[in-house]
Amino acid sequence: MAVTLEQSARARLVTPEGRERPIPVMLRYAASDPLAVQVTFPPEVSLDGAEVTWIFARGLLEEGLGAPAGTGDVHIWPCGRERTVLEFHAPHGLALVQFDRAALRRFLMRSYAVVGSGREEAAGDLDQGLTKLLGGV
Repeated sequence: MAVTLEQSARARLVTPEGRERPIPVMLRYAASDPLAVQVTFPPEVSLDGAEVTWIFARGLLEEGLGAPAGTGDVHIWPCGRERTVLEFHAPHGLALVQFDRAALRRFLMRSYAVVGSGREEAAGDLDQGLTKLLGGV
């Protein structure tokens, strides 16, 4: 059975006017998808009123905690000593979300307790093997 790690976190959505709006988010990591992390935003902060989940590389999160990182839809960088910014690009706009760096680092370390860095490929093989053993496809 694959392990899924969930951690709620408080974040701050930066508005176009430069104001910060506190929002609750859910951070997820699943051993069944060991290279990825998920950040889920509640319906009240999306343009269409639906929950939004962004999925990106766990390595990107680790890199962005220490230095600017990312290309494409997700960019991450340190902001001062205590915050980290995640920037999400979508066809209909851009979102800047600030997190306490300690909360993201704690989540990342907890994910490494589930599947260690460099062990992602082995975790996928183990998960597939268990599925076959237990009668799955």
